[in-house]
Amino acid sequence: MAPTALSPSRAGDFMQCPLLYRFRVVDRLPEAPSPAAVRGTVVHAVLERLFDLPRGNRSLDAARGLLPSQWERVQAEAPELSALFDGDGEAVAEWLTSAEDLLARWFELEDPNRLEPSDRELYVETVLDDGLVLRGYVDRVDVAPDGRVRVVDYKTGRAPREAFEAKALFQMKFYALVLWRLRGAVPAMLQLVYLGSGEILRYAPEEAELTATERKVRALWAAIARAAETGDWRASPSRLCDWCDHRPLCPAWGGTPPPLPDNATELVLGEPASALAVPGLDEE
Repeated sequence: MAPTALSPSRAGDFMQCPLLYRFRVVDRLPEAPSPAAVRGTVVHAVLERLFDLPRGNRSLDAARGLLPSQWERVQAEAPELSALFDGDGEAVAEWLTSAEDLLARWFELEDPNRLEPSDRELYVETVLDDGLVLRGYVDRVDVAPDGRVRVVDYKTGRAPREAFEAKALFQMKFYALVLWRLRGAVPAMLQLVYLGSGEILRYAPEEAELTATERKVRALWAAIARAAETGDWRASPSRLCDWCDHRPLCPAWGGTPPPLPDNATELVLGEPASALAVPGLDEE
């Protein structure tokens, strides 16, 4: 069966734990939304729509003013989120204040009145020569007058320690690879904006690095395809297990996964776009 598609989030899942990938892609197990993750979605929406305003009007007050409407929009699109705070108005107010704090930190890092992004929440997709589709959503693309491209991603969590930077940069190199294949030029800068700690991580990729990223992605997909064909989705226990919704089902913690569906291979090698890349998710 020909390979189909992969996003950086699902690639990250498999690298973290093949069983987690299975739970999300094959079993499609539900995961309880966390206030932090939903806050990330809402903050991303505000930062996207702030640039609809003309230069000079992109203020912190304007961003704060967008928060209630974007929270309402997210709830309308996912009604189950209405129960996130169990009707506790005080908890909602505190949560919105924490979102305002993230927005304030962004204004300390960047001035939106000096920016005019070429794209926001850009869906990108390219097909490699073996048929594998790479796709995802890029938070922001800036293009300088001389044509240099900067790829920007907002993170509402804190910047990782140096030892864990490679994981964050893999996502950005993935986006850079897709844009390179689409547009024929290597992006000049990859920029991760960490609103939780008020830090910016910048990286200038080289063509050889993106070629290496492509080889890594191909190898990842080959490993995913083998797991799909053999049914061997192994757990990779780590400290991240403490935050995994599926820990009770994990054999590494004494659990038992549900039986594999009969069409497990098709679910992986022919999974729909909706299961691969969803804007606003995986932002913490």
